[in-house]
Amino acid sequence: MSVEKKLHAASGWAMLAGVIVAMLVIIGLFIGSVVMMASYDDAGQPIPGIWIAGLIASIVLFCLWFIPVCGFFTLQPGQARVCILFGDYQGTVRDEGFRWANPFFSRSMGASSSNEEAAAEVLSKSGLSLGKQISAASKAADGLSCKISVRARTLNGDILKVNDKVGNPIEIANVVVWHVEDTAKALFDVDNYEQFVATQAETALRHVASIYAYDHAEDSSDSMESITLRSNIEEVSTALKYELTQRLAPAGVAVDDARLTHLAYAPEIAQAMLRRQQAEAVIAARKKIVEGAVSMVEMAVTELSKGGQVELDEERKAQMASNLMVVLCGESEAHPVLNAGSLY
Repeated sequence: MSVEKKLHAASGWAMLAGVIVAMLVIIGLFIGSVVMMASYDDAGQPIPGIWIAGLIASIVLFCLWFIPVCGFFTLQPGQARVCILFGDYQGTVRDEGFRWANPFFSRSMGASSSNEEAAAEVLSKSGLSLGKQISAASKAADGLSCKISVRARTLNGDILKVNDKVGNPIEIANVVVWHVEDTAKALFDVDNYEQFVATQAETALRHVASIYAYDHAEDSSDSMESITLRSNIEEVSTALKYELTQRLAPAGVAVDDARLTHLAYAPEIAQAMLRRQQAEAVIAARKKIVEGAVSMVEMAVTELSKGGQVELDEERKAQMASNLMVVLCGESEAHPVLNAGSLY
């Protein structure tokens, strides 16, 4: 596996001053040689070889002057340049600003197989004119630039339809924040690191979704302490980030954060699951109502019997408890019937 090596590039301003001085010297040599040759020619004297050699040297140096000019480049904050000399990796420059390096360093990685496939896909699309197809294909077929961004990037994944731990079809999507940590691995160890990140993000999401149940009711262990996709977002996000870190390490990519952005049942079972959730909510509400009614009945019986002011036998207690439970647990408003006679 490749390992990034740090390479420091010279300041472009100092080199620019040297190039300008060299250009002035070349121009001066050219003009001086021409003037001296003209003066000797006007005098009818043979031209010395030194001035002929100076003229030839100025022309050659002028042609070679453009070589160091090709070594200038700029790097913005959050950018890096991978330096490749005739196929040999020399290092990565992370110094921002105006810089100069060996002009023979490559400026692109060349077309990769994925770029060629993208170009073929563009050419196969209909609805575009031939000129637009050729233009789009040429852009798609261009090789990866040796300049690479090391800023944080966001990948918004598409909504995927997968099966959870117990086989229920669900819809899930994620967002991944990542950045290139090792430029050498990103460019040399994988074909296209951006496509690699997108593919591995989808693969990791499918794997994480398959090892957890959507909700506690779907878990075969039926344990409220088990991790589920809906109830344990932080734990699931941590597992997703760890999974992505392991998968993207060969590409020199570091994962800053990974979160779920969409989680729902698939449309074919959504209505059934909604009814089940509504039933569970009704049962839970009834349970709370019954628990509260029992405590209130117990308190009422206790308060009435306190102090011996009201004597209630077991039958009266049972009847009063029954009436109070009906009043407290009933959905409709109670309409009491007053008894004006004796209790017996």
